[in-house]
Amino acid sequence: METIGKTRIYALRAMYLFIVVGLGLSNTPEALSSAGVSADSDTVINAILIGFMVLSFIGVFFPLKMLPVLMLELLWKVVWLAMFALPMHLSSGLDEYSMGVAFACLIGVVLTPIVLPWRYIYKDYFQ
Repeated sequence: METIGKTRIYALRAMYLFIVVGLGLSNTPEALSSAGVSADSDTVINAILIGFMVLSFIGVFFPLKMLPVLMLELLWKVVWLAMFALPMHLSSGLDEYSMGVAFACLIGVVLTPIVLPWRYIYKDYFQ
């Protein structure tokens, strides 16, 4: 099994914590204020993000066991940027909401690959 250094473990924990704080500040208040009021696509997204936040919180304590959470984080952000933000940017430009989401996604696309232990992932998931 690939050995992961303490620095990488702390970087992973910091990334999970970054996700927890970010989602806690941005999505949780909206989700709690709309709880029981309606059921639409926004409430589904908020529920998924709260679940993602809880799994990221667990990742602070078990960073290697929760690596699929960070892999999903990277994957969905790359997909959203490539399939939605980039075509919008090239055609009509991004509106204010899309710019905010694109900025948040770009932060994740830059930071997540830096903290992920790629050799460990390869050996643990693909060999």
